[in-house]
Amino acid sequence: MKLYFKYMSILLKSQMQYRASFWLLSIGQFFVPFSVFAGLYFLFERFGSIRGWSFFEVALCFGVINMAFSITECFVRGFDIFSNLVVSGDFDRVLLRPRSTFIQVLGSQFEFTRLGRLLQGVIVLVWAAVNLSIRWTVFKIITLILMIISGIFIFTGIFVLAATLCFWTIQGIEVANIFTYGGKEISQYPLNIYKKWITRFFTFIIPFGCVNYLPLMYLLDRTQYNYHFYMLTPLIGILFIIPCLGVWEMGVKHYRSTGS
Repeated sequence: MKLYFKYMSILLKSQMQYRASFWLLSIGQFFVPFSVFAGLYFLFERFGSIRGWSFFEVALCFGVINMAFSITECFVRGFDIFSNLVVSGDFDRVLLRPRSTFIQVLGSQFEFTRLGRLLQGVIVLVWAAVNLSIRWTVFKIITLILMIISGIFIFTGIFVLAATLCFWTIQGIEVANIFTYGGKEISQYPLNIYKKWITRFFTFIIPFGCVNYLPLMYLLDRTQYNYHFYMLTPLIGILFIIPCLGVWEMGVKHYRSTGS
């Protein structure tokens, strides 16, 4: 991790060489998801509720997912652009270093301007929490924090899986965006508003349901029994990273240099 933080320090100093550009990009990132949130607001303004979910309940879900995704984009950007390392042959250099390939790729790129998007997620989350009649307890606060952490681990796992495809396809394939950016769009709403097969896929295969739907039921006191299960479901989402790392190691073993 010392190496990881060294990478972070170097790239932060590099990006801060052009401070005006950095802050303008950060402000731009703050407004990027604004149109999506505005669409969410006008949707509820017109229809009132969706499948029994109110605006602020969905806004809480929106804030959690966007905070998790923006943090992932900031600190796991190296896997999102991993195909560049494969195409240029720079991954050969990574393999020669006596450090974990995962840490090196993880620290190869940071997008600190995504902190602007994170700020909007925080604002939406706080706004929703203030307007909901939730009886906040220590366990509910811990659950909310675990929801964000779980989302970070799930998005990280998806980025890692998408990067692993590059060992066989060289270039990244757009179908992976269905699960990264598409997964973000879907999980901004409670999963039970979708058809059952979508809900099951994004609960048992890619466990977004353990981030936004099941623990949200606990926060809103919509569960009468087994509330401990709903409270601990974010931990299942965190475990999603384990098989993803296994697939990554398998991909590294099958890597063949492009000869660049």
